[in-house]
Amino acid sequence: MINFKPTLTEMRTSTILLFICISGLLNSCKKEVNKKTSVSEKGIKQQIDYATGFEIVDYGSYKILSVTKAWPDSENVFNYALLKDEAVLPNGIEVDATIQIPVKNIVVTSTTHLPALELLGVTQTLKGFPNLDYISSKTVRKRIAAGQIKDLGQNESINTESTISLQPDVVISFGVAGENKALNSIQRAGIPVFYDGDWVEKTPLGQAEWIKFFAALYDKEAVADSIFKEIETNYLTLKNKAQNATSRPTVLSGAMFKDVWYLPKGESWAAQLIADANADYLYKDTQGTGSASLSIEEVLTTAQNADFWIAPNSFENYDELGNTSAAYQQFKAFKERKIYGFASAKGETGGLIYYELASSRPDWVLEDLVAIFHPELELDHKPHFFKALD
Repeated sequence: MINFKPTLTEMRTSTILLFICISGLLNSCKKEVNKKTSVSEKGIKQQIDYATGFEIVDYGSYKILSVTKAWPDSENVFNYALLKDEAVLPNGIEVDATIQIPVKNIVVTSTTHLPALELLGVTQTLKGFPNLDYISSKTVRKRIAAGQIKDLGQNESINTESTISLQPDVVISFGVAGENKALNSIQRAGIPVFYDGDWVEKTPLGQAEWIKFFAALYDKEAVADSIFKEIETNYLTLKNKAQNATSRPTVLSGAMFKDVWYLPKGESWAAQLIADANADYLYKDTQGTGSASLSIEEVLTTAQNADFWIAPNSFENYDELGNTSAAYQQFKAFKERKIYGFASAKGETGGLIYYELASSRPDWVLEDLVAIFHPELELDHKPHFFKALD
């Protein structure tokens, strides 16, 4: 989902929504134009175990990367041809964009894209990003300080002239239903735009597996497989360990913005993490993957006695939280000092590290949550994101 110098209100709004979506989402989008590919059945389909929004088929001299769910409820399939060694795409195959791989110059548009580049060891190919202050990665910030990455303006109004001047091999964007004039202009200039739908995934490991999407652009599938296997093993080990806990505490999440309490719905990525940490999320039965909007009265009725409260917006201490609304002080977790947030973990320029890194490292998020909910397990653990409020 980020480094910047926003107003406190902006930070609180972002924190609620991005914890739910993990996004730092760019309002990028594409026309509902669907070009089904008629590729041969002789290709080798890459193994994808958890992610449901993309697939990769390797035909030797080229690959077809298909994004099957670029945004929620999208019925489009976006097919991208990845050509190796100056190969030519066979006649009769229709795709939405074609690039040569490995990619040498790339523009990405969300901080959630950056961990994949860093894990794959290809950050030197990053040439531009919209609003560099959002970036927390130390590796990428060194390149920013050296003047090697160009600031491309704000997310939803990415500077088309600056982007086109970089002549990247590809621009990676998030897709949402609708139009984006800036991205359309970039495409008309002959620069391919690929849509990354990792934020649509419902499971933590599903989101993390999108490292394989980026690996395909660099012909580094073997590297990605190894990295993801380690993340998967860590995650499943922690999940199994949590099942040995002697308790199953109740959990509340989120906070209010303008008198409306936003919290993750029961089918969301965040809710799955709480469940895998062997805790009882009190809104687990709400349908959907987005955010639920509730009144303070509704939340007090259901969750006043929750054992733990996590991700309370951008608040870092109890004084500020309690002074913002007296209603917060009525919660058991407030009284017993069992509130944990990720707002104190910031990058060099103030961006929240959680927004950038959490979707790529769900094993680290789960480790934090298991340690918080089950101290009896005595994990040898140093917090990655979540810390107790001061």
